[in-house]
Order: sequence, then structure tokens, then C-alpha cells
Amino acid sequence: MAVLTDLTIAQLGAALASKEASAAEVVDAHLGKIEEHRALNAFITETPEKARAMAGASDARRGRGEAGLLDGIPLAIKDLFCTEGVQTTAASHILEGFVPQYESTVTANLWKAGAVMVGKTNLDEFAMGSSNMTSHFGGVENPWKRRGDNRKLVPGGSSGGSAAAVASYMVPGSTGTDTGGSIRQPASFCGIVGLKPTYGRCSRWGVVAFASSLDQPGPFARTVEDTALLLQAMAGHDPKDSTSAPLAVPDFVAAARNPDIKGLRIGIPTEYRIDGTAPEIVALWSQGIDMMKSAGAVPVEVSLPHTKYALPAYYIVAPAECSSNLARYDGVRFGLRVPGKDLAEMYQNTRGAGFGKEVRRRILIGTYVLSAGYYDAYYKKAQQIRALIARDFAQAFEKCDVLLTPTAPTAAFAAGEKMDDPVTMYLNDMFTIPASMAGLPAISVPAGLDRDGLPLGLQFIGRPFDEETMLRAAAALEKSVGFSARASGY
Repeated sequence: MAVLTDLTIAQLGAALASKEASAAEVVDAHLGKIEEHRALNAFITETPEKARAMAGASDARRGRGEAGLLDGIPLAIKDLFCTEGVQTTAASHILEGFVPQYESTVTANLWKAGAVMVGKTNLDEFAMGSSNMTSHFGGVENPWKRRGDNRKLVPGGSSGGSAAAVASYMVPGSTGTDTGGSIRQPASFCGIVGLKPTYGRCSRWGVVAFASSLDQPGPFARTVEDTALLLQAMAGHDPKDSTSAPLAVPDFVAAARNPDIKGLRIGIPTEYRIDGTAPEIVALWSQGIDMMKSAGAVPVEVSLPHTKYALPAYYIVAPAECSSNLARYDGVRFGLRVPGKDLAEMYQNTRGAGFGKEVRRRILIGTYVLSAGYYDAYYKKAQQIRALIARDFAQAFEKCDVLLTPTAPTAAFAAGEKMDDPVTMYLNDMFTIPASMAGLPAISVPAGLDRDGLPLGLQFIGRPFDEETMLRAAAALEKSVGFSARASGY
């Protein structure tokens, strides 16, 4: 049998079912990889004792014939999900040392399916960033390097730790959250698969909030089938989350195992041909279209005319909601407290010391656009644009079944690059934000390498709650591409 850490979730499941390996052996192998690649700084908190205890319980269940969908599979959890008895920081100093007494719905669902937690992964502070460089606990390093260049690259953000952990084979799968591209962009930068479900498909209960109308949990893995397996366990209606959709969970795994796309209409949005996109990504997009055509799909040109407004509208809506959500971190109830001579000074001292530069920037922007005299001019207008973006997608889906676009305008960039210019950094999400604004499902699939040997991804966007068609299309592209590259040394 192959090295355990090289196996996919589906392959590990088969090995565990056939008794070729035990959950304890699988977990120990992955814990060894975590120790070996600790320099990547992918984890904020490692939980080896908990992982071994969960693996032992998994082996016992399997011995009784009670194995769940993910029994014995080691997973890394983005440190935005509250985990009972395990520190949850959102990568912020203000929450350092906070230990929840409850479990998020998504992680509870994963544990019910038998999955094993090996640790909590690093991220941009409160999920605000596109590089994973804003964490209070230091930046995460992408396991990939440019050919002939040893500079450290960013893994993408905000879920960079989760993506790097999968790309470096420390775990076969992980969880992330996607607000404006925070699953798909890191997946593209790290050469793995990242899936953002439809808004409402996975519960947000117990997930530290950034922008409540945009945040959505989703999975990372190395194959489309593996992301479907994870989504199968994560998804479901949750009465504790008022935005959770009261819908049955379809058979995502069956869809991912069926790459037959004969007659499927693939929408190609003309507005995604944007200046500043790397020529190699444009070429890769064309190759992807040709591959889908060869597999029997029918490319269809569609228009999304309000795409150019998605980025500025997002950077009004998301900071506004973050300003409201982060008001709860005041030094009174939980987390960091920095004393002051009175209550107002204690608030000021605590938030000034507890929040990093990017979080403070977004709180200030959000507070401004929500303030008297500016609400109608900014926030209300951005929400109107958001409605138009959703309408564009609805009209496009009258002509096609799924959309195919690039995931990011560039490959991974070096740590420190673009950091001095927030607007340049925000442009990294220009292909992912429109789907987030419309609440649509989207998935990034690794589709090739650039001239420097770095991975590039292509993105599928599906109809609301039609992850199945999107997974079929993604599986077809994955089969055609046959992407097997991995970061050197991992």
C-alpha cells in the first residue's frame, strides 16, 4: 500500500474499511507530517492527544460495524470554527486563549461522521485578507516555490493554513470559510480543490463571524470527490442558524463520481476577460473550455454586466457587516482586556491592542459607510448593486447550466508583495467575489502550472443549491486535466 499520507480521503476510507490500516496508524502518520512541516506555520493549535483519542474511538466503532462516512479520516479545522475545549482565536490577539464550551454545527457534523481533528489552522485575522499575512500568529507559507527561486510565497487567504496543510500532505482534507473567495483563491494558489457551497447550505452557527450575509463554510481536499465527501458530512439544515436552508442534503459524492457532461451548457462570461489577468491564466481558461468541449459540453457565451461593480460593492458590504459583528469584542465579556481609567478607555485600549491593522482598517470603513448621512450613499447602494449582480447570474443560468472562469488573476505571489497597497491586495478576489455576492456555489479545481511551476486554478460557479451539477463539471475537468503535480519536498 502507498504511504498513508499520500492517500486521498476516498482511498483512506477504502484502506480503513478493508483493515489495511487502522485509524490510529492513519492519524499517527499525519501527525508526523505536521511535525515535519511545522515551519509552514499552517497550524495555530495542534491537538495530537485529542486526535489519538478520536482515532481510538473510530477504530472501536469500525470494530462494531458502526463506521460513519468519514470514520478515521484526519482533518484540519480553520481556527474560525468554535471547537469545544480547544482554543479558538480567529488568528487574533483579542481572542487568544479563548476556549469555547460548545461545538460549531459544521465540526459537530464532521465528528458525527467519524472524522478526527488534528488541529486548528492559521488564517488571516478574522478572515480578513487574501494572503494569510494578517494573522497575529504570523503568516503561513505556501509549500510551493517558484522554479529556481527560494522566496516564500503566500498560500492565499483567508483560509491559507487549511489550504497549505492539505497541499503539504499534513492532512487529506480541511475546513475553510469563504466570504469573498477565501476557500477558492487559496485552493488555486496551493494546487488543491476548494469548494464554497451555496449560502445557507452549511450552518454558520459556531463560526466566528466576519460578514454574516456572505460567510459560508466549505471544504478543501486534493480531489473533487474528496470535497464532495466532506461537504456530504458538513451540510444540512440547522435550526440554530436562521440563514440555514431547510433542504435535504443531496448525494454530492455520487455527483462527483459521475463526470458525464455530454450536452451540459458551460457559460463563459465575457466580463471575466479583465485587464491585469496573467496571460497564462487566460490561456489556461481557453484550454479548459476546449477540454469541456471535448468531454461533450457545449460552451455558451453569457454576459454578467454588473461584474465590474462587484469588488467595490463587496468592500462596502463586508466591512459594514464586520464593523457590526466585531463590536462584541470589547474586553468586557470574553477575550483580551486592557485596563483603562474608565469604560470608554478600556474599550479603546482593548480594541487598539487586540485588533491588527487590516481588521482596524475594515472596521473604520464599515463604521463610516453605516454612519448617519452615508448609509444611503454607500451601504444601501451596494446592496442594490448586489441585487443586480444576483439578477445577472439568474439570467445567465437561463442560457447555461454552470459557469467556467479563472479562479484568481495570478499565481501565488511572494510574502510581502502587494502588502503596501490594500487595493492591489483586494483585486486578488475579483473573480471569486461575484459568486459570493450572489450566494452561489463555486469550486476551484487545479488545472495547470505557470512558467514558474506554480499551480493555477479554474472556477466553476453553479446555480443556487445545485452543487451536484457543479461537481459533475468539476470532476470532468479534473479527469481531463489529470493534475498530479505536487510541491517539491512535500
